[in-house]
Order: sequence, then C-alpha cells, then structure tokens
Amino acid sequence: MDDEAGSHPPGRAGGGLLVVHHSRTGGTWALTEAAVAAATDAVDGALAVEVVGAFDAGPQEVMQSKGLLLATPARFGYMSGALKDFFERIYHPCLDETRGLPYALVVKGDTDTSGAVSSVARIATGLAWRRVLAPLEVVGTVGEADRLAAAELGATLAAGLEAGVF
Repeated sequence: MDDEAGSHPPGRAGGGLLVVHHSRTGGTWALTEAAVAAATDAVDGALAVEVVGAFDAGPQEVMQSKGLLLATPARFGYMSGALKDFFERIYHPCLDETRGLPYALVVKGDTDTSGAVSSVARIATGLAWRRVLAPLEVVGTVGEADRLAAAELGATLAAGLEAGVF
C-alpha cells in the first residue's frame, strides 16, 4: 500500500467512491465490473459507489468523492484517450480542491501496461492524490484470477474509504 502521511481532504465526509472508467473492447470493463460489484458488496450501501464513463466524469464528481478508482486500457504505451481527456478537464478545477484524494488504478493491456500506469501516476502526483493500493495490471485475456484480483481491489478500496483508513 502506498500512503503518505497527512489528513484527509476537508469536505469529503458525505462523498463516496467514484469509479471513472473507459473500455473499448470489454476487457477493462470486465475488471471494472468485478471491482464495482465487490466494492458495493463490501460497504453494503454505507458508501455510495458511482460509476461514470471517463468522457462523462467531471470536476464536480471528483470534488464530491471520497476516493477514486480509475480503470483504463493501455493504449500505445499510455492511458486511453478517454482517461487523458478526463484528466485534462478536471486537472485545473481540482488542483487545489482534491489534494490527498485516495485513488487506485486498474490497467488492462494487450502486451504492456507500464506506460499507462506511469502516465496516470505522473498526473495523479501533480494533483497531489494518494495512491493507496498497488495498481492492478492485467496483460492479455482477462481470466477469472484477474476478475478476483479486481474484486479484491474494489472491496479493499471501498472498505478502506468507508472505515476512514484511506
């Protein structure tokens, strides 16, 4: 777990888990679905879990959230264009408002995920967000073990947000 010392950002007590995702071929969506189902089960309604496509998520959703799960395919050694678009639209409005926001990441690639992971990490670092769990990186076809790993990540993130651990 990556966690930096510091208090939680103010004004997030009522927020929930915001899941921002993009999937063109369905692999990333399969992982997102597993993470969301497990997150929802883990908190049993005590924490809202909002799922929004990367093109539809905006600064307000981010500022009102207690934490984020970002899910993207790896495209040409980078995150998807949709997730990049999300970051471009929310970056300046959220820059001073979301410092310390906990986040986790799911990346699905055909051959490599490292470029996508590092590109998200660079932007999240610029926003001063806190990565609270190791990224889930899946290369190749999504299998049952990958879905289980996504479910574990989603449940852990949601439970940690609900308990105030993150």
